[in-house]
Amino acid sequence: MNPRSLCGRLRGPLSIMATTTVAAALLAASIGPASAGRPSAPPQRKPTVVLVHGAFADSTSWNGVVEKLRREGYPVVAAANPLRGLSSDAAYLKHLLASIDGPVVLAGHSYGGSVITDAAHGAGNVKALVYVAAFIPDKGESVPSLSEKFPGSTLGSALRPVPVALPDGSEETDYYIDQAGFHRQFAADVPRNTADLMAVTQRPVTASALAEGASEPAWQTVPSWALVATEDLDIPVRTQIFMAERAGSHITEVRASHAVSVSHPDAVADIIEKAARTVG
Repeated sequence: MNPRSLCGRLRGPLSIMATTTVAAALLAASIGPASAGRPSAPPQRKPTVVLVHGAFADSTSWNGVVEKLRREGYPVVAAANPLRGLSSDAAYLKHLLASIDGPVVLAGHSYGGSVITDAAHGAGNVKALVYVAAFIPDKGESVPSLSEKFPGSTLGSALRPVPVALPDGSEETDYYIDQAGFHRQFAADVPRNTADLMAVTQRPVTASALAEGASEPAWQTVPSWALVATEDLDIPVRTQIFMAERAGSHITEVRASHAVSVSHPDAVADIIEKAARTVG
C-alpha cells in the first residue's frame, strides 16, 4: 500500500482523537479549578461576650478575663456600667446589646448581676447569662434585701457615703468602700499593690441603685451559669448559692474573694467559655 495513502487514512481518526482529547482537557480545566477554588463555608463565628462590672470597680477589673477570651477567638465588649440606677443602668446596657450583631453571652459581676438580669429580659440576642460572684435577683428584690437574706456580709461597715447633688437639685448618696479597708473587704486574694490601685480608682454606686428592685428576671427564660466565690465578704456564700440554685444555674465554686475576676481570671473565663459553647 502507498505510504501516503496509509497516512491519509490514519490522519482522519488521529485528528478526531486529538480533537477529542484537547476538548476533554479544556473541559476539565474549566470545571476542575472552579470546583477546587470554590470557597468553603466560613467557620461559625463565636458569640460576643459582654462583660458588666459591678459597684466599686470598673471595666479594667475584667482585663485578665478579656485577655484569655480574646486568645480563644471570642469578640469581647467590657461595658462601662454607669452605677446610677438599676433601671437606667439596665436600659443603657440594653441599647449596647441591641448594637451587637449575632448571639451574646452576657456576664455580670456583683451588682452587675442585677443589671444583666434586667437588661437581658426581652433581648433576643442574649443566649446565656453568667453570674460572677453576683446578685441574681427575682422581681422586686434589691441588693440590700438579698445581702441580708443570710449572715456573712461585712460590706456595710466598710462603706463610706458621700453626698452628691443631682442636676435637678435633689440630693443623692454615692457609696465608696473606704480605701483603708478595700483590700480585706473586696480583694483579699489580690496582690496588695494591685488592690491599692483598685481602691483608688473604684467607681461609686448610688444608694438608689442598690435599693431599687429588679424587674422581670431574664434567668427565667435564658440559661445561666454561676461562679460562687467562697471567700466573698460582700455577698454571703449562702446567698450566692441560694440565688444560683433558684435560677437553675450551672454552679461552680471557686475559693476566691469578691474580686474573683481579678484574682482568678482563667477560672472566670473558663465558665464563660462553657456557657459560650452551648450557643449554637
